[in-house]
Amino acid sequence: MTRLDRRLLFTTGAAAALLAATGVSAHASPKRGGRLVAALSGADRSDTWAQPQGIFMQAARGAVYETLTEIAADGTLRGDIASGWATQDGGLTWEFETHSNVTFHDGLALGMDDVAAVFARHADLNVLTAEATGDRTLQITLTAPNPSLPYVLAAPKFAVLPADPARQDAGIGTGLYSVQKFQAGRHFIGTRVSAHRKDGTAGWFDTVELVSIPSDTVRAEALRDTLIDVADIVALDAYSDPLDFQLLPSDHAPQQVARKTIGVPAAVGAAWPLDDLRMTQRWWMA
Repeated sequence: MTRLDRRLLFTTGAAAALLAATGVSAHASPKRGGRLVAALSGADRSDTWAQPQGIFMQAARGAVYETLTEIAADGTLRGDIASGWATQDGGLTWEFETHSNVTFHDGLALGMDDVAAVFARHADLNVLTAEATGDRTLQITLTAPNPSLPYVLAAPKFAVLPADPARQDAGIGTGLYSVQKFQAGRHFIGTRVSAHRKDGTAGWFDTVELVSIPSDTVRAEALRDTLIDVADIVALDAYSDPLDFQLLPSDHAPQQVARKTIGVPAAVGAAWPLDDLRMTQRWWMA
């Protein structure tokens, strides 16, 4: 298998962009430490790890789980759990290879049954068969060619969960943060995994905490009063000093607001909110 399918990788950006492994600007200085606290909307008491609904649960999954591929903030495709992929027939059959050191939070290694389960859960991927061809390789055959499959798999909904439903219910992932506390629709605390293959490139906070606040007004007030660091609001309240905050991904099309005590990369993903739901991976305490 080729390590990267360059015909696909180079369609969204220059070759140099592919070398920016962290997605962080060369002028930024990410550092480890601190606790990120975010107030988010869209939580529901029926939320589960396998069935996210609003922003709250999607952000929690962004901390706990990983996807096979990732789209960087500049639009460049790169591997996440996958170390490489290739197609020899225009996108009808694909082979994905995973990194050798992908481990779940309960200590079990990622298996090809876990990866195959992603395709089984999502009928919209139009997968005919998903078969292991090695300890770290999976061959996917589609019902019709899809040259864009690696891009599609970067969507947060295609996170790689354990194949075992009981382990899914427990919120066991391979991501940078393991579940310390989870109350559906209310509260999530994630603790940084002690050792992860992304050390030094992502996962800068020691702890991440998400709280559910349904009211836009109350989230804005909590941000103003320094009770939280980030909120999914599109404007500050009337009593906030704009100099203390940053509207992201841009002042012209904000999806969330963060205090300037939070460091962010030079480019912030806008396909999904909260830096493509990777806020907990990409941001740091400034």
